[in-house]
This record gives sequence, structure tokens and C-alpha cells, in this order.
Amino acid sequence: MAVDTAPRPTREVAPQPSSRAPRSGMVGSSRGGRWWLYLVLTVALVAVVAPFVWMVLGSFKGEGELRQVPPTWWPQSASLDNYTQLFSKLNFGQYFYNSIVVAVVVTAGNLIFCSMLGYAFAMLDFKGKRPLFLAVMATLMIPGVVTFVPLFVLVANAGLINSLPGLFLPFLVSPFGVFLMRQFILGLPRDLLDAGRVDGAGELRIFWRIILPLCGPALATLGILTFLGSWNNFLWPLVVGQTEDKYTLPVALALYSTGQNSTNYGLLLAGATVVILPILVVFLVFQKRFIEGIATTGLK
Repeated sequence: MAVDTAPRPTREVAPQPSSRAPRSGMVGSSRGGRWWLYLVLTVALVAVVAPFVWMVLGSFKGEGELRQVPPTWWPQSASLDNYTQLFSKLNFGQYFYNSIVVAVVVTAGNLIFCSMLGYAFAMLDFKGKRPLFLAVMATLMIPGVVTFVPLFVLVANAGLINSLPGLFLPFLVSPFGVFLMRQFILGLPRDLLDAGRVDGAGELRIFWRIILPLCGPALATLGILTFLGSWNNFLWPLVVGQTEDKYTLPVALALYSTGQNSTNYGLLLAGATVVILPILVVFLVFQKRFIEGIATTGLK
């Protein structure tokens, strides 16, 4: 019996249009309907950036041009006199050194101690863990002005007035940093800790070798926020630092840009521009980690 091996014709099936495919008219209308959102974001961006642009441009103006009405955006006769006065007449190097030391030590202390406390509250079980964490969270609701005088009395009794340790020791740990690190570490798998304990590693080794390397985004977020707050701190260095050699940059600029009868706005704007530069550098370097930390912390 013969077998028919000739290929049979196949019937082509026309593709059916998908009901999920977006229509061009709907896409265009959705984009066109968001014009108000782009407008609001543009206005907000201009409102945020405009003062910084005016500050930088104003640092190249003379005192007369800064005081004239109506004010000008672009300098009519740009000069570096304000920066020359800032670096020559003021002991800028000493003030910059004090600010760097205080900000770096405070940031390093928060990164180490807050991460340790966050690890303990997140992964360890001990008696009184919940009340202690509630006490830490309760301190977030206490204004800093309330604890300012008691903190100053403690520092004075310890003999740390008018010293760099007196400027950074009270701020080596922050309750917000503890909360931030605890929330991030809660999202890490506990199997990593169990594997480390099976291999004979202690808690300190588990923290340094396993937990801390995984906390990069949270550490970057905490570091940027802590450095920013310490670098711009004004009231505490003003009270504790009582001689010129212990002034930080914000204190020195506020004291020396304000004369007996008037304020030297050109010098103040030039100093503010210089003060902001380290903060911008730190943020640009850790920008990616900072965004990751804000996006992932507290998901659990």
C-alpha cells in the first residue's frame, strides 16, 4: 500500500490584534494630560536651584552691586575679591580643618556604632530588647533644644569645653541612625547568620564579615545625612568652641562676615559657596548608594 508523502498545504492564520496593546490615541492623550505634572516639577526645580545659583553668582559681585535695587543676576563686573578676602584675611585653613575633623569623626562614629546597635536590635535576642528600642525611638520625639543645656553641662563637667572632642563626642550615635540601620538589617536573610555560626564565627565576626558588607546602601545614606548635619551644625560649635582656633566654618563665617554696623554679604556668599562644595562632592560620589538606601530601607 502506497503512502502519500506529499506535503499538505497549511492554512495561514491572520494574527489577531491584542486587546492589551495601547492605542496611539490613548498614549498621546496620557502624555498630553501630564503637562501640568511637568510644569509643577519644573517650577519646583527652579525654586530649589535658583537660590544656589544666585548665591554662586553673588559671590563674584561687589558689595555695592549686591545691595542695589533692583538686584541683578549676572555680575556687572565679576571679581574674586570676596574669595581673596576669605582665604587671606581669615584663618580659613584652621576653620576648614576643624570642620573636616568634626564631620569625619561624627560620620565614622555613626556608621560604626549605629550599625552595631541596628544589628543587635534586628538580629539578636536579649532581655529588654523591645523596651530599649522603644526608648531609642522615643528620643526621636525630643527636640534638640530640650537636651542642649544638659548636654552642655555634661561636656563642661568632663572638661571638654573649647576642644575638638567636645564638638564631636556627643554626636557619635544618633537615634535616627540606629533606626535606619535596624530597618535595613531586618531585610537581610537570617540564613547568613546561621551559616556563619555553623562555621564557628562569633557575633562580632559575623557582623564585620557578613552583615556590614551587605549594608552599603544604608551606610551611604546614613553617612551622607550625618556628614551634612555635622558640617552645617552651627549652634553647638558656637557655644562649645570659645576661641578662634576651635571655630568651624559656619561659626567663623557668621562671626566675621557680620560687622559692627553692617554685614559683608559678598564675603558671606563666598564662604557659603565654599562650605557647600564638600557636601556636593560627598553626595555626587555616593549618589547611587544613597538612592538605593532610601528606596530599600524599611521595606520589611
